Amino acid sequence: MFEILPLLIISVLVLVLAVFFSFVPVGLWISALAAGVRVSIFTLIGMRLRRVRPVRIVQPLIKASKAGLDISINQLESHLLSGGHVDNVVDALIAAHRADLQLSFERAAAIDLAGRNVLEAVRMSVKPKIIETPMVAAVAKNGIEVKAIARVTVRANLPRLIGGAGEETILARVGEGIVTTIGSADAHKEVLENPDLISERVLSKGLDSGTAFEILSIDIADVDVGRNIGAQLQIEQAEADKQIAQAKAEERRAIAIAQEQEMKARVQEMRAKVVEAEAQIPQALAAALSSGNMGVMDYYNLENIKADTKMREGIGIEDISSNE
Repeated sequence: MFEILPLLIISVLVLVLAVFFSFVPVGLWISALAAGVRVSIFTLIGMRLRRVRPVRIVQPLIKASKAGLDISINQLESHLLSGGHVDNVVDALIAAHRADLQLSFERAAAIDLAGRNVLEAVRMSVKPKIIETPMVAAVAKNGIEVKAIARVTVRANLPRLIGGAGEETILARVGEGIVTTIGSADAHKEVLENPDLISERVLSKGLDSGTAFEILSIDIADVDVGRNIGAQLQIEQAEADKQIAQAKAEERRAIAIAQEQEMKARVQEMRAKVVEAEAQIPQALAAALSSGNMGVMDYYNLENIKADTKMREGIGIEDISSNE
């Protein structure tokens, strides 16, 4: 039994040391001391209790210390607990320090918490970025369409990075400036001969106000001639006028046809009335003869008059035919 007791004590000590070293990052504490960063072992234990991985704080702190930055461990831990990216912020501060840019930890942390990549912003401040607009089409005063593509060189503006508009706003404003400049040109040849005219006018409008960037230059990468919008509009207008004239002519034709049909209907109606009246003549003659209002001689005289009239009509038709 006395032989088992030492083994039990050793096992307990090994277990206690294993738990201690698994909970307390002694190796990380030694690395910090070796790097000249003073971090209390109790501070590391406190991070464990706050469910913060000490390596995510100590390693960026070592980088910052070696770069000559004055950053406290509480600032890094507070930023991490706020949901920030500690490594990204420290790398951005180191890059800004090397490039002699004025960037404080509070500003970098605020930019990071705002959802922007602070390291990329610092790099863009050192090395400007070129963004290209899509093909922008506009029409000059002579009706000729001009298409242009611009390359905009921008640099991140760190003081305006929080709350400033992004690249989409820059592209939209530059596109609007291109359309305005081309539209104010008297002829498309002015734009083709001097593309710098677009750059100068667009750049002078201060399109980077309220954005997170500073426009350094606007260069026209490509200019091309498009359609003849003026001629196309005239053709479309002429076609529309033609269709309107055709519609009015068709309307007048329909009215004329309707009037002709109405006249035919009236003529047929009158003929029907004449036929109806002629059908009543024999009845009227019979009634006149029977009532004594008309004698037999009167009837013969009427028939003679009718025969003479037909004969004269026939003679007149023959004379007309012979003269022709």
